[in-house]
Amino acid sequence: MKYFVTLRDREFEVDVTADGVRVDGSPVHADLATLAGTAVHHLLLDGVSHRVVSTRQASGHWDLHLAGGLLRAEAVDERTRAIREITNYSAGPAGPTPITAPMPGLVVKVEVAPGDAVEAGQGVVIVEAMKMENELKAKAAAIVAAVHVSPGDTVEKDQVLIDFESPEAANVTGDRDAESGE
Repeated sequence: MKYFVTLRDREFEVDVTADGVRVDGSPVHADLATLAGTAVHHLLLDGVSHRVVSTRQASGHWDLHLAGGLLRAEAVDERTRAIREITNYSAGPAGPTPITAPMPGLVVKVEVAPGDAVEAGQGVVIVEAMKMENELKAKAAAIVAAVHVSPGDTVEKDQVLIDFESPEAANVTGDRDAESGE
């Protein structure tokens, strides 16, 4: 399986097969063992031993504690990377942006309703495309403003499925309604 790993703003292509591991096309001798029930790993990399403590963060992001320091990493497989390219995925918080269909498909499940608060990386709708279910996720913390689809709906590429508003905007609107007695 091929992974794309980003460390300190540098991307590495890591190909893991039955024949071994290749990093950016070069063979690497690697062995990884996990201490059962913990986040502690023992990594033997080209004969050098490393103790790594890993903590999974959101959507492919990891905090790696190695040699007394913290290293932030992102690791995604080929499929996830392709979906991100299709959907113009942005790893950084960009504020609430609508969820659009990455390709034509069928809505399998809507996981939110108008007024729901969502966190960055939270799944909001599942769309089946090319016989695969894709969970589409909120890119930033937001409030669901509108849901434009229901399970069973067919959607086209780039069709808006869910609109969001910022939590701050929702609070301002709610404060105005409270002041006016509505």
